[in-house]
Amino acid sequence: MNIMDILQQSGGIGTMAKELGINESVAQAGAAALLPAVLGGFKKTTQAQPTGLDGLGGLLGQLGGGGLLDSVLGSQPTPVDQGNQVLGQIFGSKEVSRTVAAGAEQQTGISSDLLKKMLPIVAMMAAGYMAKQGGESSGDSGGGLGGLLGGLLGGGGKAASGGLGSIGSLLDLDGDGNPLDDIIGMAGKLMR
Repeated sequence: MNIMDILQQSGGIGTMAKELGINESVAQAGAAALLPAVLGGFKKTTQAQPTGLDGLGGLLGQLGGGGLLDSVLGSQPTPVDQGNQVLGQIFGSKEVSRTVAAGAEQQTGISSDLLKKMLPIVAMMAAGYMAKQGGESSGDSGGGLGGLLGGLLGGGGKAASGGLGSIGSLLDLDGDGNPLDDIIGMAGKLMR
């Protein structure tokens, strides 16, 4: 089962659809287009930290851990500020988030403005899910997160296939399996 199925079954996609006042199929298409970049951002963050996956476990905990997913699924409006904090950690700038939304718009036809509203919620669901799964395995959050992140990203960056949509491969300009470095490069060119 891939993360898209898990988010669908948990009720996260339906909750996001209701909160944004959109059809659930639109929410699902948007989330599928955004997830590869979000997961790629987590992978890149992990690779950039000297503590690797242990650092990711700590980061997820600092950002709200499994409570992030619970916040989306709860009866109160989603606190998107938390999602924006997650995005700030994994993307580094709002320009990267805008570039991700623009790329997803090209793939799905969903407006970039709507995708920008979806992005922090999708980031919260993914981070919360990873924190919950990472914390449940063998007391070593790093090992659990390593297997989880590898599985979500398909090892060689195959998250773009595997039911998550083709935006990852679409944005992976250099073919290294991680579109985030290419997205960051595109955002840098936009800022010039």
